[in-house]
Amino acid sequence: MTQRENTERRAWLVGGGIASLAAAAFLIRDGHLPGHRITVLEELDRLGGSLDGSGSPETGYVVRGGRMLEGKYQCTYDLFSSIPTLDKTQTVTQETLQWNEVLKTQSKSRLVRGGQRIDTPEFGLGERHILDIERLAIEPEAMLGDSRIQDQFDEDFFQTNFWFMWCTTFAFQPWHSAVEFKRYLVRFVHMVDGFNQLKGIMRTVYNQYDSFVRPLVAWLEERGVRFETNTTVTDLGVAEDAQGRRVDRLVGTRRGEPLDLAVAPDDLVFVTLGSMTEASSLGSNDRPAALRGKRDGGAWTLWENIARNRPELGRPAAFADHVDDSKWVSFTATSRDPRFFELVRDLTGNVPGEGGLVTFADSSWLVSIVLPHQPHFIGQPKDVQVFWGYALAVDRPGDFVKKPMTGCSGRELMTELLGQLRVDEATASSIADATTVIPCMMPFITSQFLRRAKGDRPAVVPEGWRNLGLLGQFVELPDDVVFTVEYSVRSAQAAVAKLLDLDSGPPPVYKGQFHPGVLVKAFKALHDIP
Repeated sequence: MTQRENTERRAWLVGGGIASLAAAAFLIRDGHLPGHRITVLEELDRLGGSLDGSGSPETGYVVRGGRMLEGKYQCTYDLFSSIPTLDKTQTVTQETLQWNEVLKTQSKSRLVRGGQRIDTPEFGLGERHILDIERLAIEPEAMLGDSRIQDQFDEDFFQTNFWFMWCTTFAFQPWHSAVEFKRYLVRFVHMVDGFNQLKGIMRTVYNQYDSFVRPLVAWLEERGVRFETNTTVTDLGVAEDAQGRRVDRLVGTRRGEPLDLAVAPDDLVFVTLGSMTEASSLGSNDRPAALRGKRDGGAWTLWENIARNRPELGRPAAFADHVDDSKWVSFTATSRDPRFFELVRDLTGNVPGEGGLVTFADSSWLVSIVLPHQPHFIGQPKDVQVFWGYALAVDRPGDFVKKPMTGCSGRELMTELLGQLRVDEATASSIADATTVIPCMMPFITSQFLRRAKGDRPAVVPEGWRNLGLLGQFVELPDDVVFTVEYSVRSAQAAVAKLLDLDSGPPPVYKGQFHPGVLVKAFKALHDIP
């Protein structure tokens, strides 16, 4: 269709994460909707969703996590090719691509065991494991159903270096969805060659809140987009006629007061379903982070309410009701003692920002850390260093702190980590004294990886709905993979294009499995052939 200037229609976006912010940008850029007719409603007191970054050098910085980037994220780079950096000297995409030409990821110690680095670890896969990987890559998703990864492999597979590197890079557990694991194998087949050195993985200059969210919000604000924080939408009013269903009201609370917003017939509503960081809680250097549940936030309640008796809107219970299978703990460390970074640099052979994720493969918690290039925050003092880590086996006792990670304070997390590095007690105590570690419990962080059946994830524009677009990690996008910025941005681009009937939409997902050269390199890598 010929794009027209939309001057009367409004757009209401529920959720202030990257999917919603991207949808607002696509509405303006591709749909020509004036920014002042777009309103973003966010339950927290800040925007960005899971791409967060906060704190100070005095109290300690916090990043709950960082999503991996790579060169085939076409929707993400398309979006940010329209967004200038905060200093407006170039676009965010230009800045990101240039930065990764300057500082290429090439890990010299992807795995550490017994306090010693393993340089370019072999995958260690047997022929049966490789055949199972190849079978899984070509098996139709319908045949895999809601099976688990552990249903597809023998027990030995989960002791291979390949699994340790794969599961910690992407945060997979053996009980997670075999379908999602298959999608990852296919989606990132072009990265299998060099995966033991994390080649091809990209980073932003600063944390993703500073590098992605702040420039995007600034661009939207300049165009008049309205942001209403501390606003929780708990239900949608629905009108139905011969043309189908449409959202006609937004119901919830705004700063503690009842909220009831009318949605005009021509208006559009975009809802980010669920949240992998919903109900997150922070501990402190002296206190562990508490485990909360889905009633400690509004995202899951909203999805449950709107999906009740409406199967086309998905089944949130598949993702929200299995906290023991989806939780883990991350931590952010802020230190004024340079010795920790020096210890890791000397052990790994990588300068900060070059090595990527380092996993202590024989740690009982299966803990990993990332030392980013410094400064990691805009305005971070030169004598302050920040790094991030997380673990997958959070309910096991530590090797040096004999308690589960879920029950550890920040200082205890640092003690365990220094033990994994084999630092002597006096030095460890001195470094810990100069370091503030803030643990973060995230009950739903891998909920998007949980086993699912057809229909659990709805379409970006559900059948029979005229003005409702669904966004984020819990909608169905064939071929692409969740737990990525790309998935959220793609969902936004697809929903905007469909509801506005635009000729353009998201570009196709890159499919390296159809490139013979990519497959040959992956085959050799799986067999540990140089």
